[in-house]
Amino acid sequence: MSPLRYAILGTGALGGFYGARLQRAGCAVHFLLHRDYDHVRQHGLICESKDGDFTLPVVQAYRRAADLPPCDVTIVALKTTQNHLLPELLPPTGLVLTLQNGLGNEAAIARVTGPDRVLGGLAFLCSNKVGPGRIRHLDYGHLALGEFETTGITDRLRAIAADFERAGILVTLEENLAVARWRKLVWNIPYNGLSVILNAQTDELMRHPATRQLCEEIMREVVAAARATGVPLGEDAVATMLAYTDRMTPYRTSMKIDYDEGRPLEIEAIFGEPLRAAAAAGYAAPLLATLYRQLQFLEAHRPR
Repeated sequence: MSPLRYAILGTGALGGFYGARLQRAGCAVHFLLHRDYDHVRQHGLICESKDGDFTLPVVQAYRRAADLPPCDVTIVALKTTQNHLLPELLPPTGLVLTLQNGLGNEAAIARVTGPDRVLGGLAFLCSNKVGPGRIRHLDYGHLALGEFETTGITDRLRAIAADFERAGILVTLEENLAVARWRKLVWNIPYNGLSVILNAQTDELMRHPATRQLCEEIMREVVAAARATGVPLGEDAVATMLAYTDRMTPYRTSMKIDYDEGRPLEIEAIFGEPLRAAAAAGYAAPLLATLYRQLQFLEAHRPR
């Protein structure tokens, strides 16, 4: 059994999946919940997974962050639209690992905790929350983990990775977290954006020649934006992400689900922050800018 104790902030499609896998592997895991607290407290968590369904009939569930016990690692799995809550949610001690999408999340956490406690992670996961305490894992699950303040692979990264690997999660340790962040954006920007704008799943975007080409063009622009900011992202990221999506189970992206269900969209973290970073480096990213402005319009004008 791992000596590390984990807190999960955000027990949804992301935090619920990884937290449940850690608990099933024998880790001590404490879950912060909001709407689902009463249900999960009474019934536990259910994970319907392509790798095999399982149920955790008893979990350590909490309604208030102040009630969480001290933990070695706090995993932030909230939507970035909830980052304004971080000052009241983050603990005074322990490591903080954000698995959120987009740019700027580690910096936002570091402003609360100090940079030395912050780790970053990228989840390559197709997973949906389909009911209170019920997670449906459709595909993938790989994690990439890295240090925020320094480059290189540290013992604390290795210890956390070992727990995830015991839980059956493939983990890559990243020498440079910024490269991993931008690599994930190569996927997130085209597919999250176009899924909302064009009302399409990933397989539909890949099947039509025009949208497949558009996805590839957006990806190449994201790679160029990363390089303009000094991040040495390889051009092979485009081919890798296209192949990854070709193999993917037909998927309604997390942003499309948020849009369909009337929740705030992660526009700033996934689109606004990369666009501003590129502009600050003197690089114009017209496709990214177009997606950003279209999503702002749709967010402002959708029925509430």
